[in-house]
Amino acid sequence: MSTSRGAGDAACTADLGAQYITLEAERAQPHRSFYEELLSHGILQQLTARIEGMVVKKGSCNYVAPQGISSVVKYYLKQSGADVFYEQHVTRISLRDGKWEVSRKTGPPELFDIVILTMPVPQILHLQGDIVNIINESQKQQLESVSYSSRYALGLFYEAGTRIDVPWAAQYITDNPCIRFISIDNKKRNIESPEIGSSVVVHTTVTFGSKYLDSDLTEVQQLILSHLERILPSLPKPSSIKCQKWRYSQVTKAVPNSLGQMILHIQPLLVCGGDGFTRSNFDGCIDSAVSLAEAVKSHLQQLQSQLLNLV
Repeated sequence: MSTSRGAGDAACTADLGAQYITLEAERAQPHRSFYEELLSHGILQQLTARIEGMVVKKGSCNYVAPQGISSVVKYYLKQSGADVFYEQHVTRISLRDGKWEVSRKTGPPELFDIVILTMPVPQILHLQGDIVNIINESQKQQLESVSYSSRYALGLFYEAGTRIDVPWAAQYITDNPCIRFISIDNKKRNIESPEIGSSVVVHTTVTFGSKYLDSDLTEVQQLILSHLERILPSLPKPSSIKCQKWRYSQVTKAVPNSLGQMILHIQPLLVCGGDGFTRSNFDGCIDSAVSLAEAVKSHLQQLQSQLLNLV
């Protein structure tokens, strides 16, 4: 759920990850409160723009985020009341005096009572420290079985007043080896103003993403642009471009028979979750989040019970 901004105009934004959120028919009732809350605060609104080639499943409903898809994450972080620190690259997790010592690429290590990991599963397996030996053989096999697709996303940002003359807001492409999806991103979100520049988002095919996964980003960007020019030859020249590599784009195989989370260590608690334990959509993330919250709640209740018995 990543929203990027144009280099010369912060008001010109583009969703380079998730494009819209689909409420699945089977999740409509259990997840209703989440969607109603986001809709009532204007974080989400119904997708009404024209999306060519989109497959609509019976009973499902699609939503867009007017302020960009990252506004969904920001809303929940604000509601949590937590202090959030970004750009913290965790490298090692070890036990220290009944707590977790978490080390980062830069800065001193910190101690935590509970650690929850929701990064892509391969990144969990790359962590160093005691966590390597804490993950048992059965858990390791389950985690290693998770697989992801890879793809690139390209964001093209335009100056205010630039016209992009196409009859659709987004389009799925079926006959190009490189490009799978194109969106006039502001149009998709029903934001068309002469004061705000337009933005275009391009998603590559999974095959292209896999083939060029470790290629030079500048070369990949040029390849995508050359294919885009063939599809939309009249597209204006953008004022800035961002090429985003998603090494872990969508889960193609999740942890088998998962409950949405996996407890790696009980005391102190170390638990992991995320779409690798469900599926790569918003409903899958909600399922995992609820499961993680229940695991932490149950752990805290057990601790409280133990303390009362001591008293």
